[in-house]
Amino acid sequence: MQTLEISIINLVVGLMLVFIPAAILYHYKTGLTKALFISTTRMVVQLFLVGIYLKYLFEWDNLWVNIIWLLTMIAVCSMDLLKRIKISAKVLFLPVYAVILFSVTVILIYFLKGVLNLENMFESRYFIPICGIMLGNVLSSNVIGLNAFYDRIVRDQQFYNFLLCNGATIEEATRPFIREALIKSFNPTIANMAVTGLIALPGILTGQIIGGSAPDVAIRYQIMIMVIIVSTSMIALLLNLTWSSRFTLDSLGRFCKNSGNCFAEKK
Repeated sequence: MQTLEISIINLVVGLMLVFIPAAILYHYKTGLTKALFISTTRMVVQLFLVGIYLKYLFEWDNLWVNIIWLLTMIAVCSMDLLKRIKISAKVLFLPVYAVILFSVTVILIYFLKGVLNLENMFESRYFIPICGIMLGNVLSSNVIGLNAFYDRIVRDQQFYNFLLCNGATIEEATRPFIREALIKSFNPTIANMAVTGLIALPGILTGQIIGGSAPDVAIRYQIMIMVIIVSTSMIALLLNLTWSSRFTLDSLGRFCKNSGNCFAEKK
């Protein structure tokens, strides 16, 4: 089965749909209309550039090129994550980078070697798209979770200090905040998994079917993609929550705001 091609003209026609949410945002004076157009433009440009360099990455199918690509993408992901949670990259970049690299590598090896049983787990056709999916979801889940963790500690500082003053260790005092961060971060994902197939058909599934894959094959891939997304994101978030506190809290459990500026002030 051959996939119908979307021409540039048809793509422009399709992009005109963006004017519908833009008009709604403008009507209610949300201030997000400009941001929507900028984000849409960036998405289009970035995806066209991705299409160009992925073409060459697939043609080269080189072990070292693929590894360098992964390490670079993890660096970009780490920087963007720290930027969004407003924590100094000078202090947390290396820990966050190590956490994401570890989480992605463990699940990636398990999936590509244990599940797909690939002879060459660095084959570009599988390695690069799977890494991209994992990193995108690690970023979104960790932004939500880490923001929830630090915002709640700052907001409920009296409760946090109460726990510390009553003999709780830093690990015990931060446990309720870690619990809430995990709930906030993964509630939407778990809810989405529960209705996948019944209400929602994910983009990977529909993309594979439109691309010509048999529905049963596409479904198996979708199941595994959802599982590795949750697993990678959960490992990365838990490690980031527990490890980042070692760098953002001193030995008494206080934010080291005046020690290397490792924790930016919350507005």
